[in-house]
Amino acid sequence: MSDKISVIVPVYNERESLETFCPRLTHAMDGIGRNYEVLYIDDGSSDGSSAYLEALARENLKIKVIQFRRNFGQTAAMAAGFDYASGQVLITIDADLQNDPSDIPKLLAKLQEGFDIVSCWRQKRRDPWLTRKLPSAVANRLISWISGVRLHDYGCTLKGYRADIVEHIRLYGEMHRFIPIYASWAGARVTEIPVKHHPRLHGASKYGLNRTFKIILDLTTVKLLGHYSTKPMYFFGGTGLLACAAGIVFAGWTLLDKLINDIKAHRNPLLLLAVFLFLLGVQFIFMGLMAELLIRTYFESQNKTPYIVRQTWNCAGQKAPGRPAIEESNTP
Repeated sequence: MSDKISVIVPVYNERESLETFCPRLTHAMDGIGRNYEVLYIDDGSSDGSSAYLEALARENLKIKVIQFRRNFGQTAAMAAGFDYASGQVLITIDADLQNDPSDIPKLLAKLQEGFDIVSCWRQKRRDPWLTRKLPSAVANRLISWISGVRLHDYGCTLKGYRADIVEHIRLYGEMHRFIPIYASWAGARVTEIPVKHHPRLHGASKYGLNRTFKIILDLTTVKLLGHYSTKPMYFFGGTGLLACAAGIVFAGWTLLDKLINDIKAHRNPLLLLAVFLFLLGVQFIFMGLMAELLIRTYFESQNKTPYIVRQTWNCAGQKAPGRPAIEESNTP
């Protein structure tokens, strides 16, 4: 397997960790003995990470740096990494020293077995139980149950991908953790391997308990996009028809009460419920029609990225989606 490897590293205020992480990653990749590049995505850092990465890029042409104008989030950083990567194999890894670069050869070996995506499982996770491990365990079980893609650890950034699998997946919001789901629904072979996990040495985690609620909302979006993205009328129209049917049932119940029990219709609360449900159903059907129009506009619209790049290093001549080839680049 001689495909070029692109390692994508989202970075947000990890200056202290970078001094240890960057040499470890370079050492691990040099030891593999294959052509590679490392893309550091500076997600609007304000702690000196930008200057450190720029210096690395000037010293090593295998290192690319994409610097955002502000903090756009990890999903946007992942999307930028996928867009600017030139390798046929993509590895994503965090820069906080909790993921171990020495596990990368294991991912590559698993990909070589014929899998399209290799997800990693922090089997012995070194994080606080209440604020990190418990919410993560609940979220992982919920995601696996709803999506049908059984993985122990969706939140682990360390993953391996084949580029031809992810090139058709567009990332928005905070959807990066659901890439294995999108890919699996598209027919990709997904597997999971246990990897090492280390406690955080510098800085603080960028995630808290509120992440669990965001995951639930994102999961709802993924489910709808996965099954109804090209036919939203099936969801909205089906819900609308059920509501209309319920309204008709309650209207019939109101009529029976009038005929059998002589209950005046205007005094029967079921009449109000029947009218409400029927009107709600009609609204849902029209929402489905609007969604059908919007989805057609979406598929025919221009390809836009969910991030804005300030400047790049060692990326001259590359073409980002929907944009002309980059003519000027900061190159040492």
